[in-house]
Amino acid sequence: MAAVVEAQADGSFSVGVRELAYADLPRVIAIERRAFPTPWSLAMFVLELSKSSGICLAAVNGRRLVGYMICSRYDTVWHLMNVAVDVDYQHKGVASALLVELFARVGDAGAGGARFTLEVRRSNHVAIHLYEREGFRAAGLRRRYYQDNGEDALVMWRTPATLAGTLDDVPGMGGNQST
Repeated sequence: MAAVVEAQADGSFSVGVRELAYADLPRVIAIERRAFPTPWSLAMFVLELSKSSGICLAAVNGRRLVGYMICSRYDTVWHLMNVAVDVDYQHKGVASALLVELFARVGDAGAGGARFTLEVRRSNHVAIHLYEREGFRAAGLRRRYYQDNGEDALVMWRTPATLAGTLDDVPGMGGNQST
C-alpha cells in the first residue's frame, strides 16, 4: 500500500490504497448503488478489472473497502471512469488519496507527463472542486451525457499544460488559452 491518509484530528481514521481485486466487488457494488443514480453493473467492473492496461484502486480503512477508482488507458490518454467513496467516509481525503496513488503509479511528472480525462456532472461541485485541486481543468461539455436525468457532463483534463495553467495540449483546444 503506497498512499495513506490520516484524516481525523484524533488519528482514528486512516486509509491505505491498494489494487482493487475481484474479491472486493461485492463491497464495490454496495458503494456504487448508494453513490450513483445509474450504477455500473457487476459485469462492467469485471471487464475493467480484466484489462491489463487499466489501473483499478481500492481505498481501505483497516480491512474495510471504503472507496475505489477505475482508470483505463486508451492509447496515450488515461480515462478516469469511476470514483466512489462510501458515504460514511466522504470528505475525509479518500478520493484525493486514490488520485495521488493513481498519479504516482502512472508517473505523470514532467513536461512529457501523462494526460488524464474524465466526465463529471455539472451539478457535482464537490467533485469538480476536488479535480481542480488535483490539476484538472474544464475543457468541454458533453450535452445530455447522463441517462438518468439528461444532465450535461463537464469534460475535464489533467495534462502538463493544465498543470502549468493553460489548455495548450488538450485535444481540440490548442493555442494559449488560460484556464
